[in-house]
Amino acid sequence: MPSPSTFSQTLRVPAGDPRSAADGRLQRLLTGLCHKHGVPAAQLVVHDGDRTSAVAVGAGVTAKFPAGSITKAFTAALAMLLVADGDLSPDDPLSEHLDGLGPQVGRPTVEQVLSHTGGLPAALGAAADGAGSGRRYLRACRDAGLIQPPGQGFSYSNAGYVLAGYVVEAITGMSWWEAMDTLLLDELGIAAAFVVEPGTRRRAGAHLSGHAVHAATGRARPVAQTLTPAEAAAGALALSAEDLAAFGLMFCGGDGPLPADLLGLMRRPVPGAEPFGLADGWGLGLAVYRGADADWAGHDGTADGTSCHLRVDPDHGRVVALTTNANTGSALWTDLVAALRADGLPVGDYELPSGLGRAAGPAADLSGRYTNGDLEYQVDVRADGGAVLVVDGEVYPELAMLRDGSFSVREPGTGRRIIGGRFLTDPATGAVSAMQAGGRVARRRRRAS
Repeated sequence: MPSPSTFSQTLRVPAGDPRSAADGRLQRLLTGLCHKHGVPAAQLVVHDGDRTSAVAVGAGVTAKFPAGSITKAFTAALAMLLVADGDLSPDDPLSEHLDGLGPQVGRPTVEQVLSHTGGLPAALGAAADGAGSGRRYLRACRDAGLIQPPGQGFSYSNAGYVLAGYVVEAITGMSWWEAMDTLLLDELGIAAAFVVEPGTRRRAGAHLSGHAVHAATGRARPVAQTLTPAEAAAGALALSAEDLAAFGLMFCGGDGPLPADLLGLMRRPVPGAEPFGLADGWGLGLAVYRGADADWAGHDGTADGTSCHLRVDPDHGRVVALTTNANTGSALWTDLVAALRADGLPVGDYELPSGLGRAAGPAADLSGRYTNGDLEYQVDVRADGGAVLVVDGEVYPELAMLRDGSFSVREPGTGRRIIGGRFLTDPATGAVSAMQAGGRVARRRRRAS
């Protein structure tokens, strides 16, 4: 099995190699799926035991794609490097390394932050406006407070990973970018590329543009990346599928910078973490997905007009990495997983519980505002009982209640019916007190009397 630092060299199969026939089949699959979903460019790497295939459409195999939240898995690995060196412990509260967070926001531990069980808000948009600063972000976190007590349950948080990045800076004395490049990426043989860097400096041509695909016409329109430097640790990496595969191979016994026990900790599900709508479980930086013959670890990442995916099965030495530069890449990924499974590779992916029938009762008692930091959800119920979900101004029509408190909506861009989330009840009163959508818990706001 190749080590991460030499993995990229194994991906380029010479003409005439016996593996080329299988690669041709994979190439045709990816080309067809890109055409179906209007994706301008994509890369796919499949590593199964000792065999690796790498194909691309509309871009070279080394091109970089804004990887969005997959950055969080790399930031978690960077934090684990500090744990390995004895400079950080998963049990350390944030306040031990970050002054000014306040008694509540400083309570979550590093482990809770990396597993999204720290109770921190999803995002703090106001604090990330412009260049921002670490001190400003810390003040915004202190003022926003917690959405639920640390360790109470799962709520996906960009803000938590921003704070994890500041912990890295406080310990290393380097910026997050410098630490990511020198301590992790270089060790994995990955050339660093970022969507945004400190101040106004950018690396021209460092990554492909994302695209928004029009649902009716299928036309792809380039879109700019809007991530700010303050949010870098949660989503600033630009990566190729080769890069993702090299990172994934580290968990399969490759010669990486992290010891086996910490790699296991990253992918071991944290008790009580229920990432409904995202995955089957969550470790310290990696999601867990049930597969037919093994649990897979990984992460999905969505930036402006991009969708990237990584799955790793360490038990069998399997890695699947996909990068796309269109907002329809997530639908492409769904079709790809089905095709790979049909071809004998049981890729782990999240599947919502089956048999969730439409509930008999109306949704009228669920109307109102649900908030998480700067994120707001609004449930509007009409007189005829029809309901819509509004997420920061974007309308998801035809909200339909399902069993067990779940609900489905129509996706605005594609018109597909999707699971929007679930409503949570207060154990003491039985009344609906919150909503969990996209893994984020938003608290219901009482109407003013």
